[in-house]
Amino acid sequence: MQTKTKFIGFFLLLFILFGYAQKNTVKVILLAGQSNIQGHGDYDLLEDSVKQRIQKIAHRVYLSTSDNSKIEPKPLSYYTQNDRRGKYNFQHHFGPEIFVGLTMAEAYPNQQFLLIKKAVGGTSLHGAWSANWTQEKANVSEIGAERKALQLYKAHLKNIESNLNRLKQDGKSYQIIGLAWMQGEADTNSQLKANNYQQNLENLIAAYRAELGKLDFPFVIGQINVLPRKYKQGPTIVRKAMETVANKDTNVALIKTSTNPSWLDYPKHSDNIHYNTEGQKRLGTDFGKRLIEFIK
Repeated sequence: MQTKTKFIGFFLLLFILFGYAQKNTVKVILLAGQSNIQGHGDYDLLEDSVKQRIQKIAHRVYLSTSDNSKIEPKPLSYYTQNDRRGKYNFQHHFGPEIFVGLTMAEAYPNQQFLLIKKAVGGTSLHGAWSANWTQEKANVSEIGAERKALQLYKAHLKNIESNLNRLKQDGKSYQIIGLAWMQGEADTNSQLKANNYQQNLENLIAAYRAELGKLDFPFVIGQINVLPRKYKQGPTIVRKAMETVANKDTNVALIKTSTNPSWLDYPKHSDNIHYNTEGQKRLGTDFGKRLIEFIK
C-alpha cells in the first residue's frame, strides 16, 4: 500500500510540474506581411463588450512590432496613426493581431502569449519580403527608394531573435507555434512577381522553418482578394499559388476569401483593398482558430 501511495504521489508531482511548465512557457506567434497585417481596423468602433474582453487578456498577451531590442513588447492594444493623407478618419488602428491574441488567450485562459509582427504596406514577396533578397529584385519589385532598401524577412528575424533573447534573460521558456501571413496584393501588379509568387512563398516558408529549426513549423496564409489592377491576371495567379502551396504542405493552412466585390466574408474599406473593422476582426479570429487547430 505504501509503495502504491508513493507511486501515485510521484505521478501527481510530475503532473503538477508539467502543468507549471506549460503555464510558464510563453507561446510565441509570428505575424508578417503588408498593409492588411499592419491593419486598418478602427478600434473605437469595436463594441464595448469586445473591448472589455481584450482588456481582460491584455496583461498576458504582448505584442512586439519593432526590431529594436531596446523597445519592449506592449500589452495587446491598438496603435496610433495620424492620417496625413486623409485616407482614414480615425487614429486608433488595429490589425489581425488583436483577434489572434484574443482568440488564443480565451482558448487557453492560463497561458501567456507573445505576438511578434512585421508589416509594411505595399511591399512585395519578390522584393522586400524575399528570403533570398537582392538589390536587383528589390529594384524591379518595389516603388520608392525606402521600399527598395527594405529587407523585411531579415528584419523580422532580428525582431524575433531580440524578443526570444529577452524571454531567456527573464528566465522564461517559450514555444513558437506558427506564423500568420497576409501578403500578396503588391505581387499581383506585374507578370514577373505574380508568376514567381508560388516559388517565392515556398522559399519563404522553408527559410523560416530552417531559421527556427522546425521543419513542421505551421504557416497560415490569408488568401488575397484584391481586384485586378495593372496586371489583370495577377490576382488569379497569386490566389492559385497560395492554394497550391497549402495543398502541397500539411503544415500550411489557407484562409480562403471571396472575390465578390461585396466583400461579405471579410468586409473592406471603400478602397476595396484594406479590411475594415469587421474584416480585421474576422481575419484575426480565423487566423487564431487555424493556429489552435495546429496546436491540437
